[in-house]
Amino acid sequence: MTVLEVAEPVSPLVGAPPSSPAHRLRRAVRPLAGYLLVLPALGVLIVFYYVPALLLFVISFFHYHLGGAGSSFAGFDNFRVLFAQPLFWQSLVVTGYYVLVMVPATLVASLALAMLLRDGIRRSRRRKGGAAQALIFLPHVTPLVATSLVWVYIFDPQYGVANDVLRAFTSHPPNWLFSTHYAMPAIEIYSLWHSLGFYMVLFLAGLSNIPDRLVEAARVEGVRGFAAFRRVIFPLLTPTVYLVTVLATVNTMQAFSQIYTLSGGAHGHGGGPAYSTTTDALLIYQTAFTYNHFSLASAMSLILFAILLLLTLVQRWGFSKLVFYR
Repeated sequence: MTVLEVAEPVSPLVGAPPSSPAHRLRRAVRPLAGYLLVLPALGVLIVFYYVPALLLFVISFFHYHLGGAGSSFAGFDNFRVLFAQPLFWQSLVVTGYYVLVMVPATLVASLALAMLLRDGIRRSRRRKGGAAQALIFLPHVTPLVATSLVWVYIFDPQYGVANDVLRAFTSHPPNWLFSTHYAMPAIEIYSLWHSLGFYMVLFLAGLSNIPDRLVEAARVEGVRGFAAFRRVIFPLLTPTVYLVTVLATVNTMQAFSQIYTLSGGAHGHGGGPAYSTTTDALLIYQTAFTYNHFSLASAMSLILFAILLLLTLVQRWGFSKLVFYR
């Protein structure tokens, strides 16, 4: 009695000769699998980013009413109205002041902290260094609105912690959020506290890519302290400086939640006192959702995008001669 060996069924796509129809079908179907995997993420980008951006561009050239009823083509009328409004120009000035203060302060403070932590980690145990990094990074992962409300009480002129400390040095501490001169500095202090940890981590990552042998070679040559930082560390850190500069500029120009909350937005007085904290992003929100002028808000958003794009191109051109990639 002979035993019949039954072969297991084999898929027609497996082991097919290269010239067979099955092989050609497999080669044609394989790239589609990648597109199917990215399709959910691509759908989110299209629905929640690209389509709204396209609608914003279209609405900025229309007299748009919510729901679309009665809308009519306006051309550049919305932009003419904006350019004739002093508040629009004031919001750009406030935004520029906010950016000019925040970006350099963020660069210097986060880089200084990263250098201190880098040296501290080397001299002590890594566990202690990791704890310090976590404590500094912790504010960045806390909710903006919740922590902004806490800082409203910190900056309270009568009962706040800030003035309790300052009363030890002066009998007339500032009114902070109720003063046209100190409201924006108070917001800048909070923004720096909240974002410092994120940029510090970026600088730590950049510092970790600098070979120790280069720093040691500089020390052997007698280059130490700030001279070593300027001649050895900073040139190798310029790609991270460029990244932090661009990110800090974009994030600062788009800042909204902390400004709205600290300037009294919950009570209907966002941007005060006397519009001293009304940035372009805050004015866009108020124009659209307080006064229902969606066309003007869309035009302002388009202008803000153009300014951001121009600043990014200028930064790219400026850093092209400074950034050193090894």
